[in-house]
Amino acid sequence: MRLLKKLTQLALLLIGLQACAQTNQTGTNKRPVIEVVVNPAIQYQTIEHFGASDAWACQFVGKWPDEKKNAIADLLFSTDTLPNGSPRGIGLSIWRFNIGGGSIEQGDASGIRDEWRRAESFMDKNGQLDFNKQAGQTWFLQAAKQRGVPYYLGFVNSPPVALTKTGKAYAQNGQANLAPESYVAYANFLTATIEGIHAKTGVRFDYLSPVNEPQNDWSDGGQEGSPYLNSEIYGIARELNERFTKENSSTKLVFSEAFEIKYLLGEYDKPGRGNQLTALFSAGSDAYLGKLKQAEKRIAYHSYLSSSPNSKAIQTRKELAQQVKGLDGYKVWQSEYCVLGDNEGELRGEKRDLGMNTALYVANLIHNDLVYANATAWHWWLAVSPYDYKDGLIYVDKNKTDGNYYDSKLLWAMGNYSRFVRPGMIRIAAALSNEEEKFTVSAYLNPLTNKKVVIVINRSTLEVPLELKDMNGSVQSLDGYVSYTTSGTQRLQKKKITGTSLVIPPGTIISLVQE
Repeated sequence: MRLLKKLTQLALLLIGLQACAQTNQTGTNKRPVIEVVVNPAIQYQTIEHFGASDAWACQFVGKWPDEKKNAIADLLFSTDTLPNGSPRGIGLSIWRFNIGGGSIEQGDASGIRDEWRRAESFMDKNGQLDFNKQAGQTWFLQAAKQRGVPYYLGFVNSPPVALTKTGKAYAQNGQANLAPESYVAYANFLTATIEGIHAKTGVRFDYLSPVNEPQNDWSDGGQEGSPYLNSEIYGIARELNERFTKENSSTKLVFSEAFEIKYLLGEYDKPGRGNQLTALFSAGSDAYLGKLKQAEKRIAYHSYLSSSPNSKAIQTRKELAQQVKGLDGYKVWQSEYCVLGDNEGELRGEKRDLGMNTALYVANLIHNDLVYANATAWHWWLAVSPYDYKDGLIYVDKNKTDGNYYDSKLLWAMGNYSRFVRPGMIRIAAALSNEEEKFTVSAYLNPLTNKKVVIVINRSTLEVPLELKDMNGSVQSLDGYVSYTTSGTQRLQKKKITGTSLVIPPGTIISLVQE
């Protein structure tokens, strides 16, 4: 491996010298060609899936007229193609199902101000189960299954209100809203939910995520939620592990959906809730989740408040990857993101954006999470949003029974990854001759077909000529590749490539797919 890396570095040095010589000969300021050495012999992580969640709008949109909700499902899940060869949808490979806490049944008495942020529960206030509930969400679950989505995850913001301390689906005074004496009942509820959903829809969850962003206080009634200490997370995990083991369940537990990467790396402002790599994922800890049979060796984090500036985002993810290397067999997922905050003034979360500005920003973040954190999965937050915020792949009118829907360039930008980098593909080396902050390339190999996918993001305002080269510095023909472009005017538009170079227009994302 070290020899291969040295050879790659030498090849890039020679390429760089050639590029400099060409620039000096022309005597112009024209941007030189960027050469990319794609080396399948240097392999990194195996990609597991790309996904999004059904919170919260799908509970209503799943009851819209068939034509509209099917069109939305096609955009999210379909791997079919249009007559022009371009994708019908972005082919998400995992769907995240919000197992609700029951605030919607409580109405205004729930204390959650926005009805669209309340959720139904399969458990009523008396502890009785009804799997005809959450019908809009289960419609989308079945729609995903019909369109071939391979993986499913159930996640919980709040336990059912019948089990919470407050009798509501949000906490009080930043304390966990689930008492230890209710852990067994919570485990029983989630076990029954997995079986009930399977009986209702034919979908069996591959994963269950029973806590979400435990570092947040969840005490303001903004949405369903509950904080937890690391010790409380372990207590819940232990009960679920015991019940799942007894039932011989195939569903695996995933933790901890940390709100920020920093809470994996240190305590910061949340004593007992941070430093999770050590507290929950290190073998020497009393709360080591790895000793639980049903706990998948995955560390789920959210990329909130760590996406800007770009140099800091990269460094943070490098640190995460380095620390995870020291853990026994663990891999990381970026399991939730939307544009939150002002991101060092680069991009504010307020105001929805159907155009390329947000799409390019998020595409660059996906690149950083995959390339520098070595994430094996990348999940967006709201698949469908009614809000004037940068939180949706698809936007809808805030109407519970019908309305219009609007795709975003962000949807298609995510599709540059999700549609072509399928589960089981391996990220491989893609080294650039000229490192530029606003031009990035990553590459992926299908081990079954030996075909490659190269994803190029040009966030600059200039055209960038691109060539692919092999380890010997020889230019590779692009005749065997097809490009799929997302731009201000294109939605993964397909185009056959010929020749040995390709001009990447400004403000575009292109997936080069070897056929």
